[in-house]
Amino acid sequence: MLTYLLLLIGFIFLIKGADLLIDGASSIAKKFKLSDLFIGLTIVAFGTSAPELTINIIANFRGSADIAIGNIIGACIANILLIAGIAAMISPIRIKNGTAWKEIPLALMVMILLFFLANDGLLGGDKLSLLSRFDGIILLIFFAVFMYYTFGINKIKGEENLSYEKFKMPISLTYVLLGVIGLGLGGHWVVSSAITIARSLGLSETIIGLTIISIGTTLPEMTASVMAVIKKSADIAIGNIIGSVIFNTSFILGLSALIKPLSFNPSLNLDLAITLLAISLMFYFVLTGKKERHIVRREGAGLFGAYLIYILFLLWRG
Repeated sequence: MLTYLLLLIGFIFLIKGADLLIDGASSIAKKFKLSDLFIGLTIVAFGTSAPELTINIIANFRGSADIAIGNIIGACIANILLIAGIAAMISPIRIKNGTAWKEIPLALMVMILLFFLANDGLLGGDKLSLLSRFDGIILLIFFAVFMYYTFGINKIKGEENLSYEKFKMPISLTYVLLGVIGLGLGGHWVVSSAITIARSLGLSETIIGLTIISIGTTLPEMTASVMAVIKKSADIAIGNIIGSVIFNTSFILGLSALIKPLSFNPSLNLDLAITLLAISLMFYFVLTGKKERHIVRREGAGLFGAYLIYILFLLWRG
């Protein structure tokens, strides 16, 4: 009973934390004339990925590489199919050309990079496939390049987002801090409760990482993106989704591997392939807009439906 209560409290913290983070980040964006897309790709993406970072570091020290890597791959699939799908079903997401031709391809590139770095056994003839410390450094270099790129976004003046208030700086920073804390605590409680419940059902660590934990740790991204869409800030929504994919793969996995090398289960290659297909599907939807780059409701429903099929496939795969 206590586990289910903690799960409920975790959801409450996640939702309120995301709301505070969005309000505080938007206020800061206005104060310093930063674009909503930049805020989504950095502050919001970092804050909402805090649960993934916490879980991965803990899992890595405990020797649970399947949970650590499965969590990241599962979170990326959830971001692209589940979160983008739900957000687009609520309100069509308009995509700027820069996002269509730069940020989404960058997300695709980092997943391809992960495939080559992780598959030592498949590609190099080694007996064991793993993400080594050197691989971690390469992923972190990719992250540094991405961060350099995001700072260049600020040179492009974005549209004024009138749905957010301008708060005094101390209040804005307090909102961001409380939001990140709420997201971190809520994500931790949700995931801890979910792990306890899942293990009582006899699920493997790989399946736990790809489903229960990845869904739990992406709840901050989901709440942040959905609230951003409701508040008519598509740039924060899509920036958070794409930024989280790149941040999770390059920074979190890179840092995790740098701390301690992670053994790679070859069965996860199928899930990596599904991640690449998911990003490619989003890219296709964005490019096929008749009048402008966007993901409309029916395409969001398609992404959401694809995620449900993926979950059913995982349960069948066992």
